[in-house]
Amino acid sequence: MQTIQDVMTRDVQSISPQETIQRAAQMMDELNVGAIPVLDGRKLVGMITDRDITVRATAAGQAPGSTRVGDVMSTDVRTCSPNQTVDEVLGQMGDVQIRRVPVIDESSQEVVGIVSMGDMATKHSAGVDRALEEVSSPSEPDRTGFQSETRH
Repeated sequence: MQTIQDVMTRDVQSISPQETIQRAAQMMDELNVGAIPVLDGRKLVGMITDRDITVRATAAGQAPGSTRVGDVMSTDVRTCSPNQTVDEVLGQMGDVQIRRVPVIDESSQEVVGIVSMGDMATKHSAGVDRALEEVSSPSEPDRTGFQSETRH
């Protein structure tokens, strides 16, 4: 059975929570990725995604050159360990509808890699279809804050 260390990407670039979201977007463009782990020193404190930048910052009118990564990053980050099975992590990704997960070393608690649906699809095809279907299922729009108007 394949483990995460067999399929993960090892050379992971990260960003500090003090950096601007403009720098995060530039890094995403340079690296051709949609998410970057946010590290405070060596400790994982969040993930910044292209969606975080778009929805939490740009849509709210925040300036990319002055808004900090730490202000818009996702802090509830799911992680996995290098020794977990690919099938186990695929199941977890499908359950919570995420496409990439930082890999944390159990002893040092440091980021040692990242694993994505793409990594698993190219290096381990079993189970990817089901997980991708779960991750890609449409969600309902968040309509909180909107009141419907009734016409008479």
